Amino acid sequence: MNIRKGEKKDMKAVLDLIQELAAFEKEPNAVEVSASDLERDGFGNYPLFHTFVAEVDEQIVGIALYYYRYSTWKGKTVYLEDLLVTENFRKQGVGSGLLNMVLEHAKSINCQRVSWQVLDWNESAINFYKKFNATFDSEWLNCFIELR
Repeated sequence: MNIRKGEKKDMKAVLDLIQELAAFEKEPNAVEVSASDLERDGFGNYPLFHTFVAEVDEQIVGIALYYYRYSTWKGKTVYLEDLLVTENFRKQGVGSGLLNMVLEHAKSINCQRVSWQVLDWNESAINFYKKFNATFDSEWLNCFIELR
């Protein structure tokens, strides 16, 4: 397995994994972003996100998509939008490798925190994050406003 920074040419494979995740999360028709959106938004003058990709035999089998936030209490933060591994490669260390890469990157740029969300019914993901001593916060509610 090889883990590296994602490149523009990887975005079709990244989109395939995003669509696989949407299907797993019971929202198969929710993905509106395209590979060209990912290419534009992740690789322009001001990238909105970054990725690490995990490859096995030159095939992308997992991704970590993240971006930077700023906490008024903690300072620089990496927000892990998605950590996903295609089903056939789960429980083989791919997810751990990707999360460790994100954690190492965050430390290297002096971030104080890495944060993310996990669905409350996704027990395998919750158990995975517990192995990393993640803190689960039950006090905050997710909020958003759709602009479309």
